[in-house]
This record gives sequence, C-alpha cells and structure tokens, in this order.
Amino acid sequence: MKQLGIALLAGLLFGFGLGLSQMVDRDRVLGFLDVTGPWDPTLLFVLGGAVGVTVISFRFVLRRSHPLFSPSFYLPTAQQIDWPLILGAALFGVGWGIAGYCPGPGIVALVLGIWNPLLFLGAFIIGSLMGKAVVSQLPTNGKSALNKS
Repeated sequence: MKQLGIALLAGLLFGFGLGLSQMVDRDRVLGFLDVTGPWDPTLLFVLGGAVGVTVISFRFVLRRSHPLFSPSFYLPTAQQIDWPLILGAALFGVGWGIAGYCPGPGIVALVLGIWNPLLFLGAFIIGSLMGKAVVSQLPTNGKSALNKS
C-alpha cells in the first residue's frame, strides 16, 4: 500500500510539473516540434532542466543498493539498437508530432475539458493493443521478423 501511495504522489507531482511547464498545451508542443515554422523554444528549457536533474541525481541514486521504497532497481538491460527500437521511436515521434501529446501530457490534459486528449488517448489505446497483437505474433527465438541481423 505504501508503494501505491508513493506512486500516486509521484504521478501527481509529474502531472503538476507537466501543467506548470505547459507540456499539456498541444499548440506549444507543436510549436516546439515545428522547427521550420514559427519555432517556440520554451520547451527546450523544460527538456534541459529534466536532463540536467537526471544526469546529476542518477549519479547519487544509483550508488544506493536499492531505491527507498523498492527492494531493487528496475533498469533497462538492452545494450543494442535494433529495428523494433528504431521503429517504436519513430512511431512515437510521428504520433507526438501529429497530435502534440505523448502519454503523460495526454492524460494530464484530460482536465482541460477539451476533446483532443480524449481522441489522442483513444488512438493511443488502440495503437497499443494493435502493437501488442503484432509483437505477440513475432518469433521468440531471439531474432524478431524486424531484426534480420
């Protein structure tokens, strides 16, 4: 129960940060992503702040034997860049560029009372289910149909 409370607190803090930085304003996000039009660089400061805090804090956090509220760290173990990673990143980027939302800001934007986040989250859920169905059909012998190496 304690972990759920911490997760809720972290989610609320994250949502507050997204709202404060205006990452839930799809027009601001699209203005940042559109470098050929009237580019809005303000979200670059949000990105820089997040990367800066992460670079500094992870040096201290990862020295611990385990997180404060979990028995172990859950860190990615993949060391290679393969086609599923590239395809997934490209789809994420295209979707973000079209909709102006990624999952976190899309959920937080539900409180704005507009239909765009609902449309985005519906498409996100359908796309996730379709992706899960496709991945479940891929061979499991260590080499996917997308990774021919």
